[in-house]
Amino acid sequence: MSRRRVPVAIALLLGAAIVAAGCGLGPGDKVGSVDLTVTREFGAKKMSESSGEANESDTVMRFLEGEVEDLQTRYGGGYVKSIDGIEESERGGHPYDWFFYVNGVESPVGAAQVSLKGGERIWWDMHDWSATAHVPAVVGSWPAPFTTGWEGHAPAVVLECMGGGKACATARSALEGEGVRIASGAPKGAVRVLVGPWAKLRSDPVGPLIENGPGESGVYAEFAQGGGGWQLVGLDEDGGKARTFGLKAGLVAATRHFEGPPVWLVTGGTPAAVESAAEVLDSGDLRDHFAVESEAGAVTPLPLRSEAR
Repeated sequence: MSRRRVPVAIALLLGAAIVAAGCGLGPGDKVGSVDLTVTREFGAKKMSESSGEANESDTVMRFLEGEVEDLQTRYGGGYVKSIDGIEESERGGHPYDWFFYVNGVESPVGAAQVSLKGGERIWWDMHDWSATAHVPAVVGSWPAPFTTGWEGHAPAVVLECMGGGKACATARSALEGEGVRIASGAPKGAVRVLVGPWAKLRSDPVGPLIENGPGESGVYAEFAQGGGGWQLVGLDEDGGKARTFGLKAGLVAATRHFEGPPVWLVTGGTPAAVESAAEVLDSGDLRDHFAVESEAGAVTPLPLRSEAR
């Protein structure tokens, strides 16, 4: 589950409190369908995918238990140790654990504390967190969070065209095609979608998050000046520079500043790169990816795989 590591004694107390709070709860009434995806290696290896009816007493943890064949937990049921035989581990000095996202957003609390209301998209992924244990938002649950909202906030989306040109219309069409209503102004809790070249987006408050690396943004990509403009650089699981893409390579990524709303970036070094990014705003291209590089309609999932793995 997505969390910071805490001393065992504290974790045990938290787990006991969670179990105690759940005692006596019956299944309750149905609240709606919930989608569950379980993957490994930042979504590269899919383990299972299912959809089921959630009860009003269900939490993310309880729903997971009902959908997978083998679930092992620790700390009184508050922490996932293993799903279907894939267990937390350390491989060659690299820590691997289970993390989860609800509607494309990392939860600030444990899975046993997140109640389901119906309609959620839940994604569990086992991955190396050498570079960061905090990936605040991902793009792989599209069209969530635009159609679902996030952490109890009703769906509200603001599209900010920052010199994106034609790409802004492409992004708007993709969102509206999913039934998303683009809001005007700046509604509280709205998910921001920034569309434009990196030279402009980097001046937004989200810019320094990306430039400070995955430890702050959770995005395994950066931009570097070269070749006559800004070029997208893909990072590997360790946060190291793995590949510099061409000037026409765009980026679709999501992040979040502290507990604020998610922010999506549809960007690149050139107008052509921004348009390339906007063209892959769909389930087929984004599904189960933390972020993607896009060029000529083809996507490369990020982070990139390290050559040493």
